[in-house]
Amino acid sequence: MRNARGAGLKKLILYIHGKGGSHREAERYKQNCREFDIAGVEYNDYLPWIVQSRIQAAYDKARENYDSISIIANSIGAYFAMHSLQNCELKKALFISPVLDMERLILDMMSRAHVSESDLCVRGEIATDFGETLSWNYLRFVREHPITWSVPTEILYAGSDSLVSRQTVDAFVSSHNARLTVMEDGEHWFHTDEQLAFLDSWMKEAIG
Repeated sequence: MRNARGAGLKKLILYIHGKGGSHREAERYKQNCREFDIAGVEYNDYLPWIVQSRIQAAYDKARENYDSISIIANSIGAYFAMHSLQNCELKKALFISPVLDMERLILDMMSRAHVSESDLCVRGEIATDFGETLSWNYLRFVREHPITWSVPTEILYAGSDSLVSRQTVDAFVSSHNARLTVMEDGEHWFHTDEQLAFLDSWMKEAIG
């Protein structure tokens, strides 16, 4: 973590990475958020009831030293952030290719794998040929823990996102305090020079 520039309010950004990502990715975003300290949340388990404790602990520690906390979250990190911090005081949220409706995502994967709810309930877990393991406990947890999200949110979405549909994103934006920016030829994982340049430009404006 670095020291924020200037006097006045001490401002921190918590970065919550996506699946297969790392808290070290936060280092890259320092250049876009120069008036903030930034710290990545470290976790390597992707069950929300486990990740929540890591994110909550990072937030609680930050509250001891900072006047203002915002978040940047990537992909499934956005779902984890909303689930974990929905009742916390946050200034702003920036979501990159966010998973905004986890139940919808799971049901879509079930459909792709030709797995019914009754089959998943009976078997508990089912491995798919596209690398994901479907879990009845996970689906049940998502349904039993709905999210109420009121944090002002900026969303960067890729027009060629193969994981999250535009319909899902539009539905979220229309029902939340959220603003959407779309890179039409972008992908779920922003990784090319052109995509990263677009992301950097968006983040500098969105963070304000």
